[in-house]
Amino acid sequence: MILPTDTIVAVADGEKLSLFRNTGTEISMSLTAAPEPEVETATASASGHHSSAANPDDKQVAEDGFAKSITEMLNQQVLTHGVTNVVVIAAPRTLGEMRKHYHKKLEDVLLREISKDLTGHSVADIEKTILAA
Repeated sequence: MILPTDTIVAVADGEKLSLFRNTGTEISMSLTAAPEPEVETATASASGHHSSAANPDDKQVAEDGFAKSITEMLNQQVLTHGVTNVVVIAAPRTLGEMRKHYHKKLEDVLLREISKDLTGHSVADIEKTILAA
């Protein structure tokens, strides 16, 4: 995959987010870590999951809330900061939850989604995954 200069790459799972920016060229990608964004975890149920004695999955509710919050932050970046290219690499379940909250403008600038958990992996691993996509 060719990655335009200044493309934002979001690498996420249900608990962690890392942002990168392509500071290289389309021909020679060079991902540089972006400042850690503040992502407020949504405390309300992200997609209708409710914890109860019959369904005590608080961890899943928290992960879904985090995925929703990541997407809201990306939506804001696109709507207010002029981000024009985005790649999302996320654990499959997280990616599924994120998709539910994409703004139309984010969908328009989304170059690629990669359903893979690369949180905690090296920048070289992330670059290889993007190139292979």
